[in-house]
Amino acid sequence: MYRYEDKTEWGDRVGWIYGSVTEDVVTGYRMHNRGWRSVYCITKRDAFRGSAPINLTDRLHQVLRWATGSVEIFFSRNNAFLATRRLKMLQRLAYLNVGIYPFTSIFLIVYCFLPALSLFSGFFIVQTLDITFLIYLLLITICLVLLAILEVKWSGIELEEWWRNEQFWLISGTSAHFAAVMQGLLKVIAGIEISFTLTSKSAGDDVDDIYADLYLVKWTSLMIPPIVIAMTNIIAMAFAFIRTIYSTVPQWSKFVGGAFFSFWVLAHLYPFAKGLMGRRRKTPTIVFVWSGLIAITISLLWIAISPPKATGTADGAGGGFQFP
Repeated sequence: MYRYEDKTEWGDRVGWIYGSVTEDVVTGYRMHNRGWRSVYCITKRDAFRGSAPINLTDRLHQVLRWATGSVEIFFSRNNAFLATRRLKMLQRLAYLNVGIYPFTSIFLIVYCFLPALSLFSGFFIVQTLDITFLIYLLLITICLVLLAILEVKWSGIELEEWWRNEQFWLISGTSAHFAAVMQGLLKVIAGIEISFTLTSKSAGDDVDDIYADLYLVKWTSLMIPPIVIAMTNIIAMAFAFIRTIYSTVPQWSKFVGGAFFSFWVLAHLYPFAKGLMGRRRKTPTIVFVWSGLIAITISLLWIAISPPKATGTADGAGGGFQFP
């Protein structure tokens, strides 16, 4: 009977819970919050199989939908902060992570722009490299390496797959996760409902190639933040390189330090740039338009903030420009 839910609490208090983009998370939370126990079962043969998007645009839309559902959970009564005592501590932390992780995109975007800001300003991110800072940096680096080794060993994947996952984490964090936070805030503050683009899982027009959909490039506004980040870091590296060459006392240490962090950001965005090229390296015209506008805007903004100083001889002969 298709009307078996009528006049029942199915979908509201029992069964598969409705009213959320991420119904599976809400359903699991409701069950654990009432004291139910769950067991992770791995069968020899796959119990279920599904299809997933493989091209960049549809993948970003899918991540956007998941992240928006997490933001909705954070601003709803399903927040783990409001859970009962039946929810165990580790479960509470897990559900808190589900609702909070999209907000880390704000800090991630700031971190991606910091190297470029350092190159533009000429000041290194850290003013003094003292022993305390170096020890702190060493401990953080060791912890990150150990965490990476633990993830690789626990999941049974190769190091290359782990690195690919790290790259997509930054790509989705600066695009889909940030957009999800903005949409979630608009819904909570202004009451604006969220609309989604359904994820396409077709294989494209080329039925002979099962990976034909991988090479499709469809423009979406989610691509704007990663493009801005990549172009800003590239322009900052070029600007700092030219300034270092033409300066009276070249400070290559500052340039190398700032360029290293910008290169680290660009290395994470490499799959994104490669995905924009498509199969035959055909890039949508809008990508070049945005790239040009961003480059011109950043250049004019920097000239307006810190214009070059004109220098010349006492009698007015000769002249040139000196970067600040």
